[in-house]
Amino acid sequence: MPATDLRPSTPVGAIPGIGPRTSEALGHLGIRTAADLLRHFPLRYEDDRGERSVADLIGLCEGGESPVAALRVEVASVRHAPRPKPRTEATFEDGTGTVRAVWFNAPWMRGRLHPGMRGMLQGQAKLRGRYLELSNPRWEPLADGDAPPAREARLRPVYPASEEIASAAIERAVRAAMPAILPQLEDPLPAEYRASRALPPLDECVRRMHAPRDRDEQLEARRRLAFEEFLQLQLGVMMKKHRMRTEARAPRIPVNEAVDARIRARFPWPFTGEQDRACSEIAGDLAQALPMNRLLQGDVGSGKTAVALYGMLAAVAAGMQAALVAPTELLAEQHAASIGRFLSGSDVRVELVTGSLGAAARRESLARLASGESHVAVGTHALLLEGAVFRNLGLAVIDEQHRFGVEQRAAMREKSAGPSGEVPHVLVMTATPIPRTLSLTVFGDLDVSTIRSRPAGRQPVATRVVGRDREQEVYRYVRERIDGGEQCYVVVPAVEERADGLKDAEGTSRALSDGVFAGLRVGVVHGRLDRDAREAVMDRFRRAELDVLVATVVIEVGVDVPNASLMVVEHADRFGLAQLHQLRGRVGRGTRRSLCVFIGDPATEDAAKRLEAIAGTDDGFEIAEMDLAIRGPGELFGSRQSGLPPFRVADLAHDMELLRLARRDAKAIVDRDPGLDAPEHALLRRKILRTYGDALGLADVA
Repeated sequence: MPATDLRPSTPVGAIPGIGPRTSEALGHLGIRTAADLLRHFPLRYEDDRGERSVADLIGLCEGGESPVAALRVEVASVRHAPRPKPRTEATFEDGTGTVRAVWFNAPWMRGRLHPGMRGMLQGQAKLRGRYLELSNPRWEPLADGDAPPAREARLRPVYPASEEIASAAIERAVRAAMPAILPQLEDPLPAEYRASRALPPLDECVRRMHAPRDRDEQLEARRRLAFEEFLQLQLGVMMKKHRMRTEARAPRIPVNEAVDARIRARFPWPFTGEQDRACSEIAGDLAQALPMNRLLQGDVGSGKTAVALYGMLAAVAAGMQAALVAPTELLAEQHAASIGRFLSGSDVRVELVTGSLGAAARRESLARLASGESHVAVGTHALLLEGAVFRNLGLAVIDEQHRFGVEQRAAMREKSAGPSGEVPHVLVMTATPIPRTLSLTVFGDLDVSTIRSRPAGRQPVATRVVGRDREQEVYRYVRERIDGGEQCYVVVPAVEERADGLKDAEGTSRALSDGVFAGLRVGVVHGRLDRDAREAVMDRFRRAELDVLVATVVIEVGVDVPNASLMVVEHADRFGLAQLHQLRGRVGRGTRRSLCVFIGDPATEDAAKRLEAIAGTDDGFEIAEMDLAIRGPGELFGSRQSGLPPFRVADLAHDMELLRLARRDAKAIVDRDPGLDAPEHALLRRKILRTYGDALGLADVA
């Protein structure tokens, strides 16, 4: 295909110079069209100094640099060393000095280098003692009389690549496509708006990202593209929020003094000041005809569930139903049991709905919800399925918000069969506090209530991080405390034996029972047990009929056993930071001095940072910020967590000021044009709906 016929939708295989193998390799990177290729931006840039002499490079290295450059040289000597690590070493000269090059695990170089050959050597130069050295450089032989033009200095883009295709090949493909595609790129930002914000046009920014003349050009282009990503997301969030507040209606649920007093009498302890404030904020929302869309965030053990139950009982007192959705069956079972204890002796009927219910039991449960016979539903995602319909759902509570996302919140709003078309109020809660940066993004449509303090009587948890060489010492100490009447969790990463040596629940239980915990009552719980077996084990542990509970991360959230004051986490380096904090939150719930020991030998820098962080603080809000810093926003903000496409350019860890600017502008734009219906916003609107429509529930805005 002639280059002039290229379109953004053209398959990459039709771009001149791209053959079938390159096209297939690009496809494995998610690059299938010319537009995909131009959106595949460099990871970084190397300051390529162009063609230099050996003497020049020695001078730059002595000045503290490690420059990338090309050298026109002649091979002086070659040596192949098969052991201890296969490598090819060669010495080159250019008349100003000598340079050494080494290629590791590159057997193809054996026949490509011979003394007397002339060629171009390109790579990153470093001083090794008094000698200049290049590691794994590019080598291009020059035929006699071949005198290509000198290479000019430039910023060389380094692309996300793979074993199938190198960065240089991707750069060649990009340069082949750019001349024809750049003029066809439609800029979603109106020209007047770009001018007011000093933002370069889209086509120029894409060119600068792939072929910048200098650092300033590239940084300016990156700033505009990052800002546009933030702006599109913020506009989507603001559009959804505006629509909810202007079009949707929810039932008014008043909470007067008498109702407030009756609800509080159900709790065996007084609320903390922060719990009081959160209850007031929720009650204020419930009293409005606008649907509540609130996030209740608090650290492990801060008493969020009690606050959520306050709101649920307010709905029941007003003659409506309430639902609590949890991410796991075990957590749903725990919630149902604890709510049942609070409501003992009342007329409120609690219904547990999980995926493991038999067909007949499920039909009966759903029928009671549809008729209004059951007042409070507690369940897993089974409550979100189409078969679950409520007679008059007033409040839906979603626990562990980060495991559900926007689509599930929208699904709960559709569960009320009320004749007026009203949607239920929605409260989402999490014990994994949302980092400040993320709170401005996907959670930007939520009002936020925060509980930082712990209820009276909650004990601080001493934390220790030890290597595997101290494992037996840890268990001997734990045994002494169990003999004194305490209970212990032992958390392992696997359910059954694995080839990689990770400890499993069943095997660890047997080993401990036969060894250091001989004579103790040891139970096992994991996600593959059926509900009845799992609940039976948990109930025995709760009643102190078991001394030790060996478990997987099914006990990560929601399990409340005040006498369990000890925890040992095996292979702690394999767990995420937030997960480690959640696990630690299972102890420290009674009056005993509590201890959590993390056993692990981290093999990566990130794993070491996680263990260092968990040992350094028990503040979940600090943990959340550390987790973002360690893992980076890509994983935390990727599709797995939020259902949203990850950013291509923007970086939440470093672009906070851009995010704030985008949020401010998005609010101003949506205030003026709530549906982005103005002609100048047409392209921007289409792009937002295409990118975020499903994830943000914007399909109904189209």
